Formats: sequence, C-alpha cells, structure tokens
Amino acid sequence: MTTMSASDLPLPLLGRGKVRDVYAVGSDRVLLLTTDRISAFDVVMAETIPMKGAVLTQISAWWFNQLGGVVPHHMISADADEIIEQVPELAGQRAALAGRAMLCKRTLVFPIECVVRGYLSGSAWKEYAAQGTLAGEPLAAGLLESQKLEPAIFSPATKAETGHDENITIDRMREILGEEDSYTLESMTRAVYTQGEAIAREQGIIIADTKFEFGREADGRIILIDEVMTPDSSRFWAADVYAPGQPQPSFDKQPLRDYLDIERRAGRWNGDAPPPPLPAEVIEATSKRYLEAYRRLTGEELVVK
Repeated sequence: MTTMSASDLPLPLLGRGKVRDVYAVGSDRVLLLTTDRISAFDVVMAETIPMKGAVLTQISAWWFNQLGGVVPHHMISADADEIIEQVPELAGQRAALAGRAMLCKRTLVFPIECVVRGYLSGSAWKEYAAQGTLAGEPLAAGLLESQKLEPAIFSPATKAETGHDENITIDRMREILGEEDSYTLESMTRAVYTQGEAIAREQGIIIADTKFEFGREADGRIILIDEVMTPDSSRFWAADVYAPGQPQPSFDKQPLRDYLDIERRAGRWNGDAPPPPLPAEVIEATSKRYLEAYRRLTGEELVVK
C-alpha cells in the first residue's frame, strides 16, 4: 500500500483537514478520505506515515460496528468495493480508496468537540497541576498525574481549524448550543465512552481520554460522526503497565513527539512550520505504533483489501 499525502478524486472537494480530505457525494452524503499526513504540536509534517490513514479509518469503522446499538452514527461503508458500487464516479479509484475511505451520511456538524476524560493527563493535567482546575472548573485536591477520574469528566471544547482547540465550560456550551442539544451531546458522549472504554479494556487498552463529534441529520436526529476512538482522537495506554503518578506510554504518535521534543531542546526547531525532516526510523516507529494499536484493539492484523 503506497502512502498518500493528498487525494485527488473526481468529486467536489469540501475541504482538507490536517489528516482528512472531505468530498461531497450528492447533497446527502460525504466521502471521508484519510491520508497518511501526520501533525504534531499543531504542525503538519512533510513526510507521511505508512498505513496511518488505513489504521484511522478501519479503527473508526470497527468502532461504528461495535457501537451501532449505543448511538446512531454516520457510517454507510468503509469497504472500497461497496463505496464504488454506490458512487460510480469513483470507478477506477479503488487503489486510492482501499482501506482509507469511508462513505458517510452528511450532517450539519455541531461546532463543539465533545471531550471526555477518564484519566487526568495531557493538557488537563497541566492545568490541574498549575491551578487545581479543568477548563476553569475546580477539581478535588491531591489528584495524581494519570489518575482515574470517577466519574469521567465531560470537557467540551471549541473546534479550531488551525492551532489548539479551546476548552470551555459546560455553561458556555449551553450558551452556544442551547440546553437540550448540550444535554443530548453530553449524554451520547458518556454512553459511547463508557461502552468503548469497557470494550478496549478487555483488549488490554485504556482509553484515557477521547473526543467525539456529532452532527444533525436533515430530519433533526443527532448522530455520531467523524473518527471514533482512534489513536489520533484518543489517548491509548497499555493496561498492563499503567501506573498513576507519571506519564504513560501511548499507542499513537509518541515516537514523533519525542523526536520533535529533542529537536526543540537542541535548538534545531522553533516549534513552528516548517518542521524538521523526519528520519526513516521515526517514520517506521510511528507507523508500527499505529498498527499495534489496531492489532491490540481489534485482535487482528490490519489487512487492506
């Protein structure tokens, strides 16, 4: 499977994110094409990561199949042949679609990232350590880094096209969306995370935190969209080595982050674009980390057909 930095499909392009290219399929569907682009510290790397796009798409597809009875979702198909059958314009594009494409229902997307934190880590830990709060809301005293939060904390954020998403309070979310939709999104977020965290733990993975997106269909129904509990949208930890009070090794782009940290500390990179070139061993280690996340979660090796 060749790597892909950008796609070029015979469909109207709606937009390109850091990782995904989004195409219109008529007025009621979209095609999400997950490239092998990778970003870290809000900078997109020049190099691609082999198999990354397929891992993200197929993990999301696996989750949508697991969660169908929990919440409604947008996936129609993540199988290249089925997609081509439904979208004849894509005949001849199978190699570009294989593994990395998902045909989905089109929705009006809510402008909120629905973040749920089951463990105190990352930016949440940094804020708590400095101020004892999360998104300005006080937490109990004496918590440790990576400690399990019971119950999990719902922590919405505004979505940013570039740069960091901004954590907001639930009250601010209510101001943006209204009481009813805010309640629905929080309830759906907690339901999906509770089910997903339990399934992942059986596979030896702790989903420490994750973020979801939701959209509204034409008939008003709210459904789960975008990617779901992937290494890009979540913090995956190995349950067998979990130890609170310190950072945890994760199944994501950690080899890339570690390399960039070294370059910054050495004064060879200022943290802005353009990023430094990535050595082959960093690319390989990052690819292996993503593939290991898929294997651990699903119990199978990823085979792109």
